[in-house]
Amino acid sequence: MDSRLSQRLSFRLTRNVVLSALTLGILLNLGVVTLDYFNARSNMNSEIRALMEISHSPASQIAYNIDTRLAEELLDGLLRHPAIVQARIEDPQGRILAQRRRPASDSPYRWLSDSLFQPRRDYREQLHVSQLADMALGHLHVTIDTYSFGSTFLERAGYTLLSGFIMSLALAGLLLVIFYIMITKPLLRVVSGLQDVDSEKAEKARLPTPPRHEHDEIGLLVHITNEHLDTIDNSLQKLREAEGRLKDYNERLAQIVETRTSEIRDKNEALQRSNRALIEAREEALKTARARADFLASMSHEIRTPLNGLLGMLRLTLEGRLNATERERMELALGAGENLVALVNDILDISKVEAGKLTLERISLDAGALAEECATLFAQQSACAADVDIVTRIAPDIEPAYLGDPTRLRQIINNLMGNAIKFTSQGQIILSFAPGNNGLELVVEDTGIGMSEEAQKSVFSPFSQGQADTARRFGGTGLGLTLCRQLVDRMGGTIDVDSREQGGTRVRVLLPLEVDPEAPARNGENDFSGMRALLLAGHDTPHEPPLQDHLRYWGIRIQHQTTIPQDSSILDLDNQDLIIVNSREPGWQILLEQIQQCSPVVDLGTDGGAQRSEIIQLPLVRRQLVNTLRICIGLTAAASESHSSAPRATVALDVLLVEDNRVNQMVASGMLRKLGHRVTIRENGEQALEYLRHHSGDLVLMDCQMPVMDGFEATRQLRAMSGLEHIPVIAVTANAMEGDREQCLNAGMNDYLTKPYSIEAMREVLERWSGTDGVQLSRG
Repeated sequence: MDSRLSQRLSFRLTRNVVLSALTLGILLNLGVVTLDYFNARSNMNSEIRALMEISHSPASQIAYNIDTRLAEELLDGLLRHPAIVQARIEDPQGRILAQRRRPASDSPYRWLSDSLFQPRRDYREQLHVSQLADMALGHLHVTIDTYSFGSTFLERAGYTLLSGFIMSLALAGLLLVIFYIMITKPLLRVVSGLQDVDSEKAEKARLPTPPRHEHDEIGLLVHITNEHLDTIDNSLQKLREAEGRLKDYNERLAQIVETRTSEIRDKNEALQRSNRALIEAREEALKTARARADFLASMSHEIRTPLNGLLGMLRLTLEGRLNATERERMELALGAGENLVALVNDILDISKVEAGKLTLERISLDAGALAEECATLFAQQSACAADVDIVTRIAPDIEPAYLGDPTRLRQIINNLMGNAIKFTSQGQIILSFAPGNNGLELVVEDTGIGMSEEAQKSVFSPFSQGQADTARRFGGTGLGLTLCRQLVDRMGGTIDVDSREQGGTRVRVLLPLEVDPEAPARNGENDFSGMRALLLAGHDTPHEPPLQDHLRYWGIRIQHQTTIPQDSSILDLDNQDLIIVNSREPGWQILLEQIQQCSPVVDLGTDGGAQRSEIIQLPLVRRQLVNTLRICIGLTAAASESHSSAPRATVALDVLLVEDNRVNQMVASGMLRKLGHRVTIRENGEQALEYLRHHSGDLVLMDCQMPVMDGFEATRQLRAMSGLEHIPVIAVTANAMEGDREQCLNAGMNDYLTKPYSIEAMREVLERWSGTDGVQLSRG
């Protein structure tokens, strides 16, 4: 392969070396020239100064003698120097004694010399003789033209730079020849050897080593190249052998692929059949789900309708005169019916959660007050034996209100408390509420029968209880904890159980409820700061720790006496603002009766022998506790924070009852008459509309499912009638599934009353809408 000179390695090496050397030589020459320049300037000054020193003594004698002829001869002698163009001698008064000058030299390169050394320079020397050192004789002035020095410097600089450039050119030529002989020519032989290789048998070729290059880099390059060619030759041989084996393997693989393809085709057909079956099963499951929902809605209506009549009749009967045996039987029947309603409600709620149709409210709620209300109701039940204490431990620093669903929170607490009471025969049940991480922590802890680790794994499963004989011994369906788990999951919280057999159970619930920022602070709790209270109660009182927590949080200083002293003076009764005594311990009562003019005394509980006017209710209720303490110290009770219903109606209403079931007619009319209202009964919507065309009414109780015309259509036509647009219409229905309430509101009804209902529920809805002017119930 022939290559141009500019592309050869020797040329590029020479070029790079010469350019480097030339650059370095120029820099060095410039350094030499610069040094010569400064030496030339120094020599010029030294030479003129030496000349003036030589002329100083004659010039001083001439000036002393004022010899003009000798002065001119001296100046003529100075002008013989090529650089001096002017010289003169002056007396002390500045008068010129003698002066000589000549023209300066001219040259094309003078501008360069003038820029380096200046065009002219002046030198001045004071004249004096050694015998008269203090006598001023005048001055010797000399002016020089620097071109004679500058031209000499420029000649030397030109020779230096020119010789350096010529030496670089000579070096370039020499290096070019050396590099060609030593590098380029051997490499060209190697390249020529590669060009002669047959492309069909390139792996068989070997490169020749250039003469006299067996041990240098070129020889090493050829040696390594030949080794790589040997490796390529061996690799190609192995590759050909592998290709032969691969060809055989491909043939076998093709046979395997054909076999597997046939199998996959068969499996694909089977999978398609399976998919079709799954689609059919899914459609069947959807049909089953729809049928189940329809069945639940139908069963809800069919069960609640007779239950409403049954429970209503039982309640009306209990309002009459009965002997003890009859009243006991009626109350047992009423309790059984209410348990059946609770069971139906649990089943419907579980179905709603599983179907994703359970909606949660997000309104302001007082979690502590709600828990205290639930605990108080359970404490009043006859099922809670005297050997079981229900204790509320509401954290004193709990927020006044949170945002959540109070109905579902009450449902969770009631189910957990009901479960604890069912399985606890003695000891205590503690209901705790405290602020937790990003929400609230609810704990229900009992001292009941507990459960094994195996039972805890299935305790949240529907229709599951801890032991095999638990349902037979204690009753129940096992739906309570299942519903709690599903409600807690819907709220985004967690629930867990910790229990051991015969060692009690602890259920812990974490709910991520947000604090209501607009909730007002609790009233009356800031009025006790600095008070002193004496607590007379033993350590075995389970209500004593939460009581002390609340009192200390409100700023009351407590002195707790756990034993009855021999001498009452050690109690310091006179310096106490309040005395709280455990009424269950008669020893304290006897002590207080012996002491005259004690501080206000409050009973802790209602079991004591002394019947005092002020009693702290158990389990503890903070609002009642605050009001009791305020009354004892002479303040009025704090205003209630609960949101009561509308004021009760003070006038009788003309109520139109639209109901097709005879029993429910008797129940509803009996409740309405007992509440003091007048009742007119119609059996379907068509009769109700005919009645309202000719008669007036204050309120309509409308059943939804009726023959001839149902309540929805009757309400829609009622709203279209002139003069009846604003009459309150209350839906009375046994439907309790998701969407039933919205369906009633969309039809134009104002409110919703679910069967079975109590007389209290009837009174509440009538009071809410008595005297209204057509205000519609919110649909949000």
